[in-house]
Amino acid sequence: MQGLVLKSTGKWYNIALDDGQIIKATIRGKLRIEGLKTTNPIAAGDRVEIIKGETNGNNEEDFSIKSILPRVNYIVRKSTNLSKQMQILAANVDHAYLVVTLKSPVTQIAFIDRFLVSAESFRIPTSILFNKVDLFGEEEQLLLEGLTTIYSKIGYACHPISAQNEVDVVFLRAAIKGKQVMISGNSGVGKTTLVNSLDPTLDLRTGEISTFHEQGKHTTTFAEMHQLQTGGYIIDTPGIRAFGVIDLEKEHYAHYFPEMRELIGACRFHNCLHLNEPHCAVKAAVETEEISPSRYQSYVQLMLEDSSDPYRRNEF
Repeated sequence: MQGLVLKSTGKWYNIALDDGQIIKATIRGKLRIEGLKTTNPIAAGDRVEIIKGETNGNNEEDFSIKSILPRVNYIVRKSTNLSKQMQILAANVDHAYLVVTLKSPVTQIAFIDRFLVSAESFRIPTSILFNKVDLFGEEEQLLLEGLTTIYSKIGYACHPISAQNEVDVVFLRAAIKGKQVMISGNSGVGKTTLVNSLDPTLDLRTGEISTFHEQGKHTTTFAEMHQLQTGGYIIDTPGIRAFGVIDLEKEHYAHYFPEMRELIGACRFHNCLHLNEPHCAVKAAVETEEISPSRYQSYVQLMLEDSSDPYRRNEF
């Protein structure tokens, strides 16, 4: 029999069987995904094959995961600042929603761009949700308008919302219906509040903002997928303070910036890295602001950073 992984907590996995039953299962033997060195071989969103064992002493049946069905896609991040392994955040994602806040806390533009590059590399369509607009002053409103112009121009839908406002999330509830989507972003940006607004019956625990660092306190430690009453599944991921771009060759980075991808063939040199080479179509587009200078800065930082740095800080 088969099922859908709702939550991974290391040893145990919560799985929704095709008949609607929710069970707990463990991995049978050593289950590894070829080519992936991950701390979690199974992630929320995976479809798995289950086998049933004998009834245990509590008159409950033992279930084991025999195999993972082929994935459509997945998205990963570095597991820790010391590990060379990866953590799979979610699998089989139809659409990702990146929750961004320009106040309490502030999401760095570098983080936005790194997330988008990673999602592009895994072929996951992404939209940006600018949350907490009810807190915005004139400065944040101007920044919102500027960022919306930048990202909508290159194909990313941008939505200003207040997660607690029912009117603001109606469109999202309709967009998710029948799909398997992921909500991601820094700690404290309101991901869990948003999930609760989409389906109040879930009543998930939310955290407070640390007044010292203006960062969110982690309330979600493992990615968890929730079925919404209105249809569809939503994966609530742990708050991410940094997002390292993983296992991408630097010469391919430009392919994951949509605005650069369109110009690559126009450079004089076929192996142009768009840094110091002459007659570079990308740099020319930056000078005319056809390509946003902030986006190009994120690209340059990715190209120049030490690829051996296990943490890949976003503080620029």
